[in-house]
Amino acid sequence: MKKTILITGGAGFIGSNFVRYLYKKYPDYRIVILDALTYAGSVENLPINVNETNGNRVDFWYGNVRNGELVDTLVSKSDVVVHFAAETHVTRSIYDNSLFFETDVLGTQTLANAVLKYSDQVERFIHISTSEVYGTAKDILMDENHSLMPLSPYAAAKAGADRLVYSYWATYDIPAVIVRLFNNYGPYQHLEKAISRFITSCLLDEPIRVHGDGFASRDYIFIEDACRAIDEVMHADIEKVKGEVLNVATGVDRSVLSIARDIIKALGKDESLITFVGDRPGQVIRHTGDIGKINKLLAWEPLVSWEEGLKKTYTWYVENRPWWEKQLWMRTVPVITKSGHKDMH
Repeated sequence: MKKTILITGGAGFIGSNFVRYLYKKYPDYRIVILDALTYAGSVENLPINVNETNGNRVDFWYGNVRNGELVDTLVSKSDVVVHFAAETHVTRSIYDNSLFFETDVLGTQTLANAVLKYSDQVERFIHISTSEVYGTAKDILMDENHSLMPLSPYAAAKAGADRLVYSYWATYDIPAVIVRLFNNYGPYQHLEKAISRFITSCLLDEPIRVHGDGFASRDYIFIEDACRAIDEVMHADIEKVKGEVLNVATGVDRSVLSIARDIIKALGKDESLITFVGDRPGQVIRHTGDIGKINKLLAWEPLVSWEEGLKKTYTWYVENRPWWEKQLWMRTVPVITKSGHKDMH
């Protein structure tokens, strides 16, 4: 194998899509996956059957990123580390916040320590961060210098991990790059996320639950474009990207209500399915990413239009019903509002 790529959280939504991307594009790469297989991860998301031999191209390890001994072992044999492993759901972080800090911050520290320990072996450490660290947009476009004002425990945990990685680069000069992904969507996404939840609700002719007035907006990027961006970071001259923070977005924001309407229209349903529920605590009003930096450094830009990406996504959910039906009971979680009222989000 030409290179060994360690991917933490490789059985989750973004991680598994990146595994599939690498598996298809780089047949001479060995892919090592570390995943704790929490509710949002599944070996069914991977391009191979983990119980069968695959010529040693893909090596799956069931384990937690906070397991220092295991992480050390895997990092010591890797050329590149791409760190996706995290608890990622804003709403779940509201009632189960300790788990988010344990995984997202302490897990990242464990990995960063291993990269430092084996810095003579590891060529680069790509930390996957999120636009949630910014909070609500203060400018029309949010560049990498936008202030970090996380509004939920999830966002705060990711902000802590983001800055921890940056501090390890500044202090120890580890070959770290921080990639801040804006809202991803596409195949294999858990039903707790808005687009997958809206699509499957339509397919079931069930109400589509929209928070607040639905005007909170996000910059949504199709998963294939996000994978291409990470690929560019992985193969760029390390001196060009080491210590950098890079947004991966489209530069266009869409309201949650408009997304619900687009999905309803695409699937031939009626807007009467839309049901408004209480606004989520810690709600971000708007995210819109500035991609000028990654475009200038790596000539990357998104290629998949909203219409094309949405079609690819809902087509996958139409064709893979057995995959998502098992998650139906996890589409909503309870949140206690400031007034003490219980809302399902």
